[in-house]
Amino acid sequence: MGTTVFERRRPADAVVDASLQDTAFGVFWLDDVDRTEHPPLRGAVRADLAIVGGGYTGLWTAIRAKERNPERRVVLLEASRVAWAASGRNGGFCESSLTHGHENGFSRWPEEIDRLEELGRENLDGIAATVERYGIRADFERTGQLVVAVEPHQVDWLREEDGFLDEDAVRAEVHSDTYLAGAWDRDGCALVHPAKLGLELARVATQLGVEIHERTLVRGVEGDGSGPLTLVTEHGSVQADAVALGTNVFPSLLRRNRLMTVPVYDYVLMTEPLSNAQLASIGWENRQGLADSANQFHYYRLTADNRILFGGYDAIYHFGGKVRPEYEDRMESHRRLAAHFFTTFPQLEGLRFTHRWAGAIDSCSRFCAFFGTARRDRVAYATGFTGLGVGAARFAADVMLDLLSGEVTERTELRMVREKPIPFPPEPAAAIGINLVRAAMDRADHREGRRGPLLKTLDALGMGFDS
Repeated sequence: MGTTVFERRRPADAVVDASLQDTAFGVFWLDDVDRTEHPPLRGAVRADLAIVGGGYTGLWTAIRAKERNPERRVVLLEASRVAWAASGRNGGFCESSLTHGHENGFSRWPEEIDRLEELGRENLDGIAATVERYGIRADFERTGQLVVAVEPHQVDWLREEDGFLDEDAVRAEVHSDTYLAGAWDRDGCALVHPAKLGLELARVATQLGVEIHERTLVRGVEGDGSGPLTLVTEHGSVQADAVALGTNVFPSLLRRNRLMTVPVYDYVLMTEPLSNAQLASIGWENRQGLADSANQFHYYRLTADNRILFGGYDAIYHFGGKVRPEYEDRMESHRRLAAHFFTTFPQLEGLRFTHRWAGAIDSCSRFCAFFGTARRDRVAYATGFTGLGVGAARFAADVMLDLLSGEVTERTELRMVREKPIPFPPEPAAAIGINLVRAAMDRADHREGRRGPLLKTLDALGMGFDS
């Protein structure tokens, strides 16, 4: 097999060691916010709509529900703290795509892809309008996203894309001699401070009258849907006419969905703020989000105070499909990211990383969110975002509210909404299969992108593995 640019130009171990020497193991975004306390639920309450999950999906559902009907009593229950999980530790790429990119959407719903992309742009416009309407302070920057080719075979993948940039043009945007070409989608992505966005959505929700209860674990949903449903918690309960589930990567309260997603761990580094001279050495004056084109890809972006977040590449699944804090501390992955960072920007050698962390992504086999109902259509759910939930969560909220309303809408009639992904197999087949796929993706990256028999078979079945 061939080698990749990150292997051919690996920096010295001493450079990596120095950059990670005093790095804090913790989420930069969550260290960079002030929180409002929301009391745990005590006793029994009655609601028109109960929401499980205090991440983006649940918070957008609460806001959109109150915007549709301000008189509706909405109660949101969060097992830990608002926006503490994926919504507070992601890269902050708020993309318009609802389908994890054009190619994935076209391969699954070719007759719908044009409208799905229009709906995605409308959704991102709606997020921008909400930020403006409610004065949301989340460092929202609509700078777009620049995808770069770092291997010769990737140049042809980008050549037909809108916004194609040749080698000179892409290096004029961001100064890295690993870049061979690029494609800049100028309007299809915004950057946000993810934890600020989550906490600001909670602020808006409470101002609209939503009742939020943190540290309130829902143990089950009682009722068959013939009447009100009851969410059971340790110290109380919520009786509601309708329930929306936004539990993301955590075990579903519906047994039918237990094998529909798997938790995949993604790893991230954050640098110290760059000096003016360091910024000048890399350019990046247009502040786009960046990602490379490999199967095992990196994503990176500037923060409001000119740090660089650098994440991705490794996507680690642990046998049993559990979400556990100990899986987040994986120095092997963080060292690999640091090495790849200095391969990309050797002019920044000497820069330190202040934070390293990880988070679990709810991956499903079609790479984008899926939807459904249960209990005679009184329970709606959306999950399986596969790393693309920052923007798509708002669309998912509208889908769930449409489904719970019982009305037929354009969204509920989409095949993308009506269809479900192929479930993952139970253990040990899940771990064996996922790790075989990861190895096959790595081989493809070392063989000029050529996909072997396993990946081709999974492509034909519409099933795969991605972060």
